[in-house]
Amino acid sequence: MIEAINLKAGMTFEQNGKLIKVLSADHHKPGKGNTVMRMKLYDIRSGSTVETTMRPEEKVEKAVLETKDAQYLYTQDDTAFFMDLATYEQYELPTESIEPEMKFLLENMQVKIEFFQTEVIGLTLPTTVVLTVAETQPSIKGATAASGGKPATMETGLVVTVPDFISAGEKLEINTQKGTYLKRAGK
Repeated sequence: MIEAINLKAGMTFEQNGKLIKVLSADHHKPGKGNTVMRMKLYDIRSGSTVETTMRPEEKVEKAVLETKDAQYLYTQDDTAFFMDLATYEQYELPTESIEPEMKFLLENMQVKIEFFQTEVIGLTLPTTVVLTVAETQPSIKGATAASGGKPATMETGLVVTVPDFISAGEKLEINTQKGTYLKRAGK
């Protein structure tokens, strides 16, 4: 059991037969009344998102998740296919359940598949990925990283703000947690 005050974004818990992932959790003290936890929760099985409040001392059952190394193979229709790197077993995930992660996925990329008992419930991306710039404004000679930047569309459709000196076709290192440009990929 874990108290609501200890729940953080990314944690998963069970409640009333539902498997729930915490998207955000904020400690809130209104002018009058007791302290509450404002939370944005995602029901893994139904795909619904709800904003709610919980008392800080309220307890929930923390879900025990297992992860396995896997490789992203391809997407067909509305299903993404992954292969376990140890057993070569294939897993399927509906693309709507991993929509934020799809912007970072390239074929043959290594990820971690999350399981609750035998049920595939999600995936964990590496901290950074290398993506190629598909489209951006022309680079500006003499531009520095300190300038405001410009939008760049990556090969996966992700739009990232990059420095003015970046041009189309360059490989960039992208932070998957924030979806931000880090640096040019090593050559």
